[in-house]
Amino acid sequence: MRALLTALALVAASAVVPASPAARAADPTLALTPPMGFNNWNTTGCDINEQMIRDMADIFVSKGLKDAGYQYVNVDDCWADATRDPATGRMRNHPTRFPSGMKALADYIHARGLKFGIYTSAGTQTCAKTMPGALDHEELDAQTFADWGVDYLKYDNCNNEGRPALERYTKMRDALRRTGRPIVYSICEWGQNKPWEWGKDVGNLWRTTGDINDTWSKTVEILKLNAPLDAYAGPGHWNDPDMLEVGNGRQSTVEYQSHFALWSIMAAPLLIGADLRKVSGEHFDVLRNKEIIAVDQDKLGVQGKVITQKDGHWVFVKPLANGDKAVALFNESEVNATISTSAREVGLPRSVGYTVRDLWQHKDFQSADAISAALPPHGTAIFRVKASQDWYRHEPAIDTSLDIAQRYEGIPGTITPAGEPFVATVTATNQAPIPVLNASTTFTVPAGWQVEQLSSERAPVLLTSQSVRSRWKVTPPAGAVPGAHVLNGSLRVTWVGHGRLTKPVTSPVLVPVAPPSGASLWASDVTFTAERSGYGPVERDRSNGGYLGGDGKTLTINGKTYEKGLGAHANAELILYVGGRCTSFSSDVGIDDERDVNQQGSAVFEIWADGVRVASSGLRTWQDDAVPISGSLVGAKFLRLVLDDGGDGVRYDRGDFAGAKLTC
Repeated sequence: MRALLTALALVAASAVVPASPAARAADPTLALTPPMGFNNWNTTGCDINEQMIRDMADIFVSKGLKDAGYQYVNVDDCWADATRDPATGRMRNHPTRFPSGMKALADYIHARGLKFGIYTSAGTQTCAKTMPGALDHEELDAQTFADWGVDYLKYDNCNNEGRPALERYTKMRDALRRTGRPIVYSICEWGQNKPWEWGKDVGNLWRTTGDINDTWSKTVEILKLNAPLDAYAGPGHWNDPDMLEVGNGRQSTVEYQSHFALWSIMAAPLLIGADLRKVSGEHFDVLRNKEIIAVDQDKLGVQGKVITQKDGHWVFVKPLANGDKAVALFNESEVNATISTSAREVGLPRSVGYTVRDLWQHKDFQSADAISAALPPHGTAIFRVKASQDWYRHEPAIDTSLDIAQRYEGIPGTITPAGEPFVATVTATNQAPIPVLNASTTFTVPAGWQVEQLSSERAPVLLTSQSVRSRWKVTPPAGAVPGAHVLNGSLRVTWVGHGRLTKPVTSPVLVPVAPPSGASLWASDVTFTAERSGYGPVERDRSNGGYLGGDGKTLTINGKTYEKGLGAHANAELILYVGGRCTSFSSDVGIDDERDVNQQGSAVFEIWADGVRVASSGLRTWQDDAVPISGSLVGAKFLRLVLDDGGDGVRYDRGDFAGAKLTC
């Protein structure tokens, strides 16, 4: 959010100039592994005070974060007074937010065995414009920070007067070095000037992207920008895809697990961006996973590399100092998926068997070669894999999946209208070097649902790479309560010498609200079946606004306002269950005027009836008037509205389906 707000203050992207031959490199003894800690901005913004920061330090200790490796307690913008000390020119603490002063706060944090971080900007003011920046005050501010006992500096990019980025960031680097105090130096210039190409000689980490926020779409957007930069990271110099949103509460636990695992395999700094006083126990467990943290903190210092990415199925590999490989399998897609690679593909030597340690389950499995996982939408499995001599001691790796057949093109099979049958398949595949015995699968549905077995396989002996599966016809009752319902499958098998094993698997299905009725309905008054938006949720009768939801403005396209409609941000998709009752959808579409001060917004608006595109606006830009589009829904069970970024990437692409109506 902050990067968008502060874009108003930028004259232009700063030009990069060659480094001076005499310039000294960043301190090579600092940040030999990615920094771990906390930063308050993403949860509190300017609403901070010294007691809140002290509470964070205490929670580091009491909740085991310090023991897990988190060190830095960092204060972001708004900690300082609006003016410098007139006598000395030094920055000074905000008199009401931090009345005890920054030195006292640093001492409090240090007394708990932790480190203290602070914030300023390489401009005339900071991003919130509440305190002076450090531009042309580098020497004085660096020495002030050192005198206070600062251990970490986040150096932002706002209000920089268009001066060259490398020049500004190098001046602060040199000023920090001259203080003689070891201060980790975080370059926060949002990736505008490719800091990965020059940051190694200037700072210890550099932001590769704009600001993150607590939405799944933004998490994936940043992942895709940071992942290709693996060659630039290493001990003392790290790509920084911004803070962790784990615990802020607007994503699911599965999504937070993926966020944490993917940041860790990318050797990203792990800076918690949630208010630790409000984080749930479940999300603390994600943040304290020491085995995944060990992947991030591995002393070899290699950023994990993407070795395959297709149809939303990702495989990352990160070599570790002891010769093991960390492997992350990520399901970006909206449906269940089994994702696989092999020990040979990730670079391990040939072996009869491999030990595959699941870092979420904290459990070892034996595998002949495959590294595989059945994953829910947005899920990530992360493993530590090695060729081993004692692989036979571990439980056989057997993939078990529960897949729901897709019935309508473009609509996930897990969306299940009441009264409509669908097919579920339970599959189990033996990935171990040894055979297992008496393999069979089972399946259960919620009470009141009809289920009919279509086929079922049993295997007295299940060899390596062999599978058993069963298929089931399932019909939710006509009166099924709308919402999520859980299907359960399992594998039952005998591990020779160890007895029976059961491997459960679940899959949620969503029963949508009954389709609308009436001659003419505003789409914004209909219950959404599913929605995703590139920046915050799809809004009803308001523009997209920010990522929190409910924060938009009146729908406005090139000066024309609308009382009703849908506000979204590319890339977006909205699914409405119409159940064959509606005949058409119509809307005016265009780029919303909100916040498009940079005059960059562009998008394509599409209407889909089940799997058929029935209308497209073509490319619409910030300067275009609204254009009407409409499409037939005759016979369609689902209406799908799509807002595409227009092919130029996501840049202020807030788009409106204004005056959106269903005829039913």
